[in-house]
Amino acid sequence: MTTTAPVPTLPTTRGDRIRYGGLIALMVMGFLLVTAEFLPNGVLTEMADGLGVTPGQAGQTVTVTALVGLFVAPTVGLVFPRLDRRSLLVWMALAAAVSNLVVAIAPNLVVVLLARFLLGAAISAYWTMSITVAARLAGPEHLGRGVMFTSAGVSLATVAGVPLGVMLSEVVDWRAVFAIAGVLMVVLAVALRWALPTVPAERASSLRLLVDTVRRPGIGLGMVGHVLVVLGHFLAYTYVRLALERIPDVDASTIVVLLALFGVGGLLGNLSIGLVIDRSFAFFAVFAPLVISAAVLSMVLFSGSVIGIGAVVLLWGFFFSSWLIVVNTWVGHRMPDRLEAGGSLVVVGFQGAITLAAGVGGLLVDTLSVELVYIIGAVSLLAGAVLFGLSNRRSSRP
Repeated sequence: MTTTAPVPTLPTTRGDRIRYGGLIALMVMGFLLVTAEFLPNGVLTEMADGLGVTPGQAGQTVTVTALVGLFVAPTVGLVFPRLDRRSLLVWMALAAAVSNLVVAIAPNLVVVLLARFLLGAAISAYWTMSITVAARLAGPEHLGRGVMFTSAGVSLATVAGVPLGVMLSEVVDWRAVFAIAGVLMVVLAVALRWALPTVPAERASSLRLLVDTVRRPGIGLGMVGHVLVVLGHFLAYTYVRLALERIPDVDASTIVVLLALFGVGGLLGNLSIGLVIDRSFAFFAVFAPLVISAAVLSMVLFSGSVIGIGAVVLLWGFFFSSWLIVVNTWVGHRMPDRLEAGGSLVVVGFQGAITLAAGVGGLLVDTLSVELVYIIGAVSLLAGAVLFGLSNRRSSRP
């Protein structure tokens, strides 16, 4: 016979006040990290020419960051078991700064790839620790609102960060763009040290702790659902250009506008869902992937209408870009005593799904058709919604 241990409460801030200064600093960190992650996409041609490699080889600078994150997420707590989480984020900001500055002076692609390892580690550590720090800044009653700020930085980078990098590359050399990003990260490190409170480390992470966390009622189902949601999205979104090109008489400028609508929808979704997620995270954990699944299918069904596709991508961006808010709030409420472990599992699932989508998606597009790939993505999203529904039922049982 076993007894049920009391569930610890989430860490609170002094007087349960939301520390917006610290949350804004976290948002800026997310913005700068994601902007730096995808900067090579915007300066790919110039970067390839400057390093004497092909564009495909230069594109691996983005792949490296995702692969590093897959390994860093479950181990960062183990490597730094007692380090104050404010200090950890400051050091990660400095690591990202070093990465960008080394890229700015790198003589060849090998040095660039090695430098990007640091950026991948910083991004993964940020996402793993962001739930714990946001909980400290916002308090248990407003955890979803705290997570909203961390996710809003990513959405803002999607809308403005990468295009800003492209615009800067038209004014200055691509190396100068990375140098500017490095300097901004140094400034951010100072801001983090000033704006964040001390955030003591949780119990040391380990593979055993992660496995024990997954074995809790409903958690394993939810994490598998999370992987399926992200997998379904990226199976479709990776090849969104091919899907948009099916629209009759579409041109490059129209495609740019449609992709911008996705980013705008994401920013709106973060702000809207973030305000209500604390009271409705179980609902959105099911509803959001259902809507995304319907949007992915609609990309195939409404390909003859630019206006119809515009509405679809806006809706798609609205719900997927808020997915991190949904799943992180779910973690915060389902395992308040394991925030770092839960954050690690979310990041591992996210990076693993992206890697799988990149590897399998290309094979499916080449052997099947983009329409069938979108159908597979929609089915994966639907399965994710079902598993999250089941996980919430299991988690709610005594």
